[in-house]
Amino acid sequence: MLLRFAPRPLLRVSRTLAGLLVCLSVLLTGCSPGTDTATASSASTPAWAQGMATVQQARLPAEARHTLALIDKGGPFPYARDGVVFGNVEGLLPKHQRGYYHEYTVRTPGSHDRGARRIVTGQGGEIYYTDDHYTSFRAVLR
Repeated sequence: MLLRFAPRPLLRVSRTLAGLLVCLSVLLTGCSPGTDTATASSASTPAWAQGMATVQQARLPAEARHTLALIDKGGPFPYARDGVVFGNVEGLLPKHQRGYYHEYTVRTPGSHDRGARRIVTGQGGEIYYTDDHYTSFRAVLR
């Protein structure tokens, strides 16, 4: 008789566990920074961002939005290297002459140095965000 009743609690636990995994998956997918990083292809995406991963400005970390506000105002910037020329030596951004791109630090809470997060702007109004020190970029859509 014990065997006859054992599968029901096990089935109930399995269903509960499966439900929890589905909920967790939905939550993580909906909250991850990768949510907006689909390759840009819509008509509302600017030409300079076509074919790149994108992120809406509102989905950036608060520190990145703060850095963008400082850029819009023209400063003052908290880091001495803010506004320096970004050389694009990684070649991940579209090719332009040296001096076309400039970089700005995005504060990383808990970091004792400038951290890995940056905003890179282009002379044509382009804005790119990296949170892994230039290993990858996302075009920022405003």
